[in-house]
Amino acid sequence: MRPQADILTITLNPAVDVATHVQAVIAGPKLRCAAPRYDPGGGGVNVTRAVQKLGGAARALVAVGGPMGQRLVNLLAAEGVPALPIVVSGETRQSFAVTDDATGAQYRFGVPGEHLTAQDADRLMTEIAAHTTLDSYVVISGSVAPGLPEDMQSRIIAIAEEKNARVVVDTSSRALDRLIGAPTTPVYLLRVDQSEAAEAAKHPMDTVADSVAFAADLVARGVADMIVTGRGAEGSVLVSRDQRFFCHAPTVTVRSKIGAGDAFVGAMTLTLARGGTADEALRWGVAAASATVSTEATALCDLPHAQACYDQCRIEVL
Repeated sequence: MRPQADILTITLNPAVDVATHVQAVIAGPKLRCAAPRYDPGGGGVNVTRAVQKLGGAARALVAVGGPMGQRLVNLLAAEGVPALPIVVSGETRQSFAVTDDATGAQYRFGVPGEHLTAQDADRLMTEIAAHTTLDSYVVISGSVAPGLPEDMQSRIIAIAEEKNARVVVDTSSRALDRLIGAPTTPVYLLRVDQSEAAEAAKHPMDTVADSVAFAADLVARGVADMIVTGRGAEGSVLVSRDQRFFCHAPTVTVRSKIGAGDAFVGAMTLTLARGGTADEALRWGVAAASATVSTEATALCDLPHAQACYDQCRIEVL
């Protein structure tokens, strides 16, 4: 493979992830939880962490505010993750995951980020433009913080395209609706999970054929050059104008789904940035996601486990 291209991830609404477990989740009494685990979180943050754990390099541009934002920066530094913290108003949020030891069920709670200002948006755009390099990969992952303009994602995409950067998007809710509903120029890669695809298509993604049809429609409408649609434990589908693949996922014991989609995006982007093919990138994405769900709490994959999962993945040409 060629030397790795530069990867810049952008996280507009990060979080400090807090994970713990309790003997049983019961309404009413005070529940005595185990000592919590803290990890830096948010879409792009986790993508960067996954890239690094898989032996690659990426920089994380992240909007942070207040003492919790500083804690997130410190957590990134402790992992040796190259961070570009952009200070904004308000306080960086937290997210919480509690595992019920009796059942193995995991309960995940996310709170909205604080309202950002027009000045915050301008500062972020200036920094994004300054740190986007020529012919790089720009990953926009995670939710958009409240208060940022609705076209924030489109503005970032425009900046990246000026630098001939390949844009990878993994988002949800209104930002995803806007990208799908009003495409301008195609982004390089868009990942959509199974529930998001079903919501956008207004019908269930019951079969692989459903996922392929949904992705093919988005490619035909100019949303992205490549669309990846997840199918949970089954695997993932990739569709471009001339290629269609389904990667069958290995069977693993699911311990925590936190960060699995981000690990997928990180592994896939890293493979493409190294000059890998689309089917190889899809296989690595599925492998990294599978390795991540088999880790505890908010931990991500590591290279040996991801490699073992990669060896068990199977690509089917559709």
